[in-house]
Amino acid sequence: ASTRPIEQCQSIIAKLAVIWVGSMTLSVPELLLWQLAQDTSPVSGVVTEYCTMKPSSNLPESIYSLVLTYQNARMWWYFGCYFCLPILFTVSCQLVTRRIRGTDKKSESRGSKHGQCEGHLNCTIIALTVIYGLCTTPENVCNLVVAYMSPDLSKQTLDLLNLINQFFLFFKCSVTPVLLLCLCRPLGQAFMDCCCCCCE
Repeated sequence: ASTRPIEQCQSIIAKLAVIWVGSMTLSVPELLLWQLAQDTSPVSGVVTEYCTMKPSSNLPESIYSLVLTYQNARMWWYFGCYFCLPILFTVSCQLVTRRIRGTDKKSESRGSKHGQCEGHLNCTIIALTVIYGLCTTPENVCNLVVAYMSPDLSKQTLDLLNLINQFFLFFKCSVTPVLLLCLCRPLGQAFMDCCCCCCE
């Protein structure tokens, strides 16, 4: 069996850097949009801090106008960058990987241990993508409803939609590590060994 070339460390670091820098760049408008505000509670009279979706007036004029434009188009930015882009990126990577693997000798790749590891990795990535898509779909639907129907909705309905968003965000963050531990056996075994070591 022919040995497969191992990807160099510099190439992996470059890919991770592109992903991290790209993610941080896409999230910059959110950082500029939200700010911390203070208000006095009418019941207790205590000053409380809360986050509000309102750009700071201390921003430079050009950046302030860009943030206002982003606020008006936030729903579509969120839908495109945080829903469509990750799913399209994952699907395209899976298609490219399948095509590259198809050009190799199928008997060698399927029968080898390396081929089995790649199969488990692909299943894990697909499962994580499905969970991500299922959990972010209600959030995007709620954003659409709030953007186009908020004047016609009561405060209780808007609060309920926000609660649904928070629930699915919590569910996505909770189920992802569990899914990783269950589907990725070496990682799950290492986690169990670590837990047993800590318990002892």
